[in-house]
Amino acid sequence: MTMLIHHKLAVGSCLALLFMTTGCQFSATPEVEITETETKPVTSNSGQNNEASVPVNIPIKVSEKNPIKPSVKPQTSQQTLTQQALDIQQALATKDYASITNHIHPTRGVRFSMYAYVHLNKDKVFSREQFVQYLNQSKVRFTWGELDGVGEALVVPLPEYLDTWIDGKKYNNARITVNTFESRGNMINNVNEAYPKSDVVDFYYKGSDEYDGIDWRGMRLVFDDYQGKRYLVGIINDRWTV
Repeated sequence: MTMLIHHKLAVGSCLALLFMTTGCQFSATPEVEITETETKPVTSNSGQNNEASVPVNIPIKVSEKNPIKPSVKPQTSQQTLTQQALDIQQALATKDYASITNHIHPTRGVRFSMYAYVHLNKDKVFSREQFVQYLNQSKVRFTWGELDGVGEALVVPLPEYLDTWIDGKKYNNARITVNTFESRGNMINNVNEAYPKSDVVDFYYKGSDEYDGIDWRGMRLVFDDYQGKRYLVGIINDRWTV
């Protein structure tokens, strides 16, 4: 499939907060569909050029296996966390995306990772305000990452990404675990390194008999505390890769 190459236009005023402990930054720079033959940098209202995404990888030490992550919260609190994760999953499944807003971390926003490996400096991060804004601007498109095995970029609006890539209804009858991960596929799972002090609720759909399970899916919802409450800081998708 041939993807259009687009002008990268600055929409609104993006937050640019860098968190030294996690490498988190607001990087939800949009792209609007324009038929063009080259990619140009974003030009802000001040006339300065800003690249929409920074193609820089900070090496992260990753273990070969995915160990069980010790819980940072007591068991009684994990039950509350699981219910919060289920509320978010149901909002994704029913396309009630706006209801997720209050779950998003007030200062860090939420990072979207296309695959199991979290790219701290490339994955899109939305503040609460950006999340609401781009839910209502369905023609504004974002580059989320590269499609495995194809090498082409996934460039779609936020609502379409939530609907088709995350596809929350896949996890209506999923197996759910907290801070426990298993090896799936051949993509490195670096969630412990990317979010070392976070709690992670893992949803696993085993796949269908029709496709011999190759259509399995995983979704990890990552939570951190802020002023005594838990908030969503990451949505990681996992699936079969070549």
